[in-house]
Amino acid sequence: MIRQIPDGVYPTMITPYTADGQIDYPAVKRLLRWYGERGAAGVFAICQSSEIFYLDFEERLSLLRFIMENKPEGMTVVASGHTASDPDTAAEEARAFIETGVDAYVFIANRFASENESDGVLVQRALELLDRLPEIGFGVYECPYPYKRVLTPFVLSELSKTGRFLFLKDTCCDPEQIRRKLEAVKDTKLKIFNANAATLLATLRMGCAGYSGVMANFHPELYAALCAKWKTEPALAEALQDAVGFLSVAECQCYPVNAKYYLDLEGLDMLPDSRARDKKEFTVSRQLEIRQMRQLTARMRETFLKDAF
Repeated sequence: MIRQIPDGVYPTMITPYTADGQIDYPAVKRLLRWYGERGAAGVFAICQSSEIFYLDFEERLSLLRFIMENKPEGMTVVASGHTASDPDTAAEEARAFIETGVDAYVFIANRFASENESDGVLVQRALELLDRLPEIGFGVYECPYPYKRVLTPFVLSELSKTGRFLFLKDTCCDPEQIRRKLEAVKDTKLKIFNANAATLLATLRMGCAGYSGVMANFHPELYAALCAKWKTEPALAEALQDAVGFLSVAECQCYPVNAKYYLDLEGLDMLPDSRARDKKEFTVSRQLEIRQMRQLTARMRETFLKDAF
């Protein structure tokens, strides 16, 4: 069944680990509840923040099944897990992920074509794979790894014509590019969710549906408030934009180790371990920066959002 994806905030869900390096499922359950309590409309699961290129197929599938079984009532789940470029493997794995009941299955744009291949090749391969999959909603993600394929208005127009694409996680970080993309998908079911904090308010005003980025692993409530109130409380929206835009420099610090550290401070009992990054990079000064960001977030919540969360 194809359903619309609600507007709002979709954290790029991280994967916690136990001390012996396995997926920490109790921490995953706590994390889902935490997202919901802080205003997230849903989650983008099994994505790069989830370290999908460091999880084998069975781990990715088991994790998604657990998320679907334990998500808070009413939470929308869009999920990827798309790491294979071989079409047969990609189709087989996608069918398994879709069977978990996700609201939309999200393709990774760079899995369809190499850097030197054309947009036409990308569209052809995407549509061929689509024809092999069940009739549900789909999304697409401009994942930076192993190379960043920013989708053109042409590609988005072609995909949106199918009526099956509902979600784009946009990582171009350029309002003018996003404007052209919004024009290309106008009057279709495809919604654009900006992953870049600094440009969020500007792109909400253009017509973006919300935020789906790594910083929603730190303070999703600030993004939820910005997405909910930008029309009705413009002064609040400007203040929130100034804050989230500047605080998003934490993306460049030691992610996702720093996010797991932050979430542990939030009481989620989570180790900072990662398969993608060495936690030794997360120095004492970086830890202090994250602690200070959390204190600032608490002050902002008390000042601006005391009646919301």
